[in-house]
Amino acid sequence: MPSNGSGRAALAETFLPEGIARAVGVILLVLAGTLLIAIAAKIKVPFWPVPITLQTLAVMAIAAAYGSRLAVATVVAYLAEGLVGLPVFTNTPPLAAGPAYFLGPTGGFLIGFIVIAFVVGLAADRGWSRSIPKLAAAILVADVIMMAMGFAWFAGFAHLSNGQVGPGMAFAWQWGVQPFILGELLKIALVALAVPAVWGLIGRKA
Repeated sequence: MPSNGSGRAALAETFLPEGIARAVGVILLVLAGTLLIAIAAKIKVPFWPVPITLQTLAVMAIAAAYGSRLAVATVVAYLAEGLVGLPVFTNTPPLAAGPAYFLGPTGGFLIGFIVIAFVVGLAADRGWSRSIPKLAAAILVADVIMMAMGFAWFAGFAHLSNGQVGPGMAFAWQWGVQPFILGELLKIALVALAVPAVWGLIGRKA
């Protein structure tokens, strides 16, 4: 992975051993990451104007800590778990996981998680996870792309429970984007503050 000249660029890289044990460590990190995202998807925090889940917060944090390749692998593994029917998504249960779940209103947002993993992970590869402004900017860009993907899918292609397909832009904005903007901004701020703080603690202990 690219480095910023001061050692391993991604936070997780500082804890991975060398040799065969490294491969085991990578597998464990991926599994731990998918578990963290699944747990975060089930947690609903009271917020205005609607409660928020911690799912995107987990994806952002993993991307900032893992770097691009490991973060993308983790998110793809998480989505694959849901694709084969494991109840790892926010609304499973009562909804059933599996291929049909991706056709629903959240399908575009879920695929957009890969964008967050790549864009924020790439920033971490370049050492931006040590800088609050740079990390915040990277997460903001990635989150906007993810939300745009989710909005486009919701508006034009989502299969709703009433049988409607593609409810339109106004409906998708009102129910799929606008209520979550403040929550997303808060998540961006939390990750942008937390990950550089961890780097600071590691630096002081080194």
